[in-house]
Amino acid sequence: MTATATTVLSAPRTSVRPLVRGGLVATVLASIATTVVAAAGNGAGISLDVSGEAIPLFGFGQMTALFSLVGVGLAVVLARRARTPRRTFVLTTVVLTALSLIPDVLADAAWDTRVLLMATHLVAAAIVVPALASRLPE
Repeated sequence: MTATATTVLSAPRTSVRPLVRGGLVATVLASIATTVVAAAGNGAGISLDVSGEAIPLFGFGQMTALFSLVGVGLAVVLARRARTPRRTFVLTTVVLTALSLIPDVLADAAWDTRVLLMATHLVAAAIVVPALASRLPE
């Protein structure tokens, strides 16, 4: 009886640990930043009321964390599956960020409230997207 060794060749896998770690840090920072922006806007007299109901201040951080984690998941999938993960991620997140502004534009709220809501989206994207994109392979 003879033993035969077979070698399975596969493409090298990119480690996603630095990507996830960096994404989690960016998520926390973005959540804090959006809460601070909303609090500063509210402190300056901008209402957080949409359709007659106030958005809770910590809701900004919670929603930022939720969607930032979706972004981390997207980055992990693209790191493993896309031919050009960084480019694909940046293009996708720019489109998603632009789409996220549509409900704010259409919200039943004062114009300054809508601008504040859009600013929180842009602040979060400005923190999370570069943090993740810089950790993705070209």
